[in-house]
Amino acid sequence: MDKTYLEGEHIKDKNYAEEGFEKGAYENCTFTNCIFSNVDLSAVNFTDCGFMDCDLSMATLKGTEFRDVTFKNCKLLGLRFDDCNPFLLSFDFESCMLNFSSFYRLKIKNTRFEDCKMEQVELVEADLTNALFQNCDLQEAVFDNTILDGADLRSALHFSIDPEMNQIYRAKFSMQNVAGLLHKYKISIT
Repeated sequence: MDKTYLEGEHIKDKNYAEEGFEKGAYENCTFTNCIFSNVDLSAVNFTDCGFMDCDLSMATLKGTEFRDVTFKNCKLLGLRFDDCNPFLLSFDFESCMLNFSSFYRLKIKNTRFEDCKMEQVELVEADLTNALFQNCDLQEAVFDNTILDGADLRSALHFSIDPEMNQIYRAKFSMQNVAGLLHKYKISIT
C-alpha cells in the first residue's frame, strides 16, 4: 500500500479522530485547528511542519518523526515524545499545554518552550542544553539526571530542580525563581 506524501499543503479544521489520518510523509505543511487526539501517528514523518490551534492529546507517537516542527497554541496532553524517532528530532513549542507529556532521555538541545504549561512533564535524563523555558509553568515537572547546561529558566515558574542530581552548568535563573533550586532543603526564603 502506498503511503501519502504531501508537500506545502495548508490543512484546516479536520477532525482526524473521527475521519482517520493517512500515514506517510508531510513536508512544509501547516495544520490549523485540527484534532489528532488519540490518533495513531506512528511512523508518520513531519518535516518543516507547523501545528496551530491543534489538539494532539494522547496521540500515539511510536517512531513518529518531527523534524523542525513548530507547535503553536496546541493541546499536547500526555504525549510520549520519547517514543518518537530520535534521529534529527527537533521541535519548538509556543503557548502550548504539554501537561503529563514525556521527553524521557531525548536529546533535544536548543528546544524553545515559550509560554507553555508543562505540569508534571517528565524531563528525566533528557539533554536540554541551551533550551529556553520562557514563561513556562513547570509545576511538578520531573528533572532527574537532566542536562540543562546553558538552559534559560529566568522566567520559568514553579520548578524544582536539584542541582546535585542535574547538570546546570551555565544555566540561567533569575533572583525571583532561584528558590526552585533549593526546594529539597525545605527552607523558607522571604
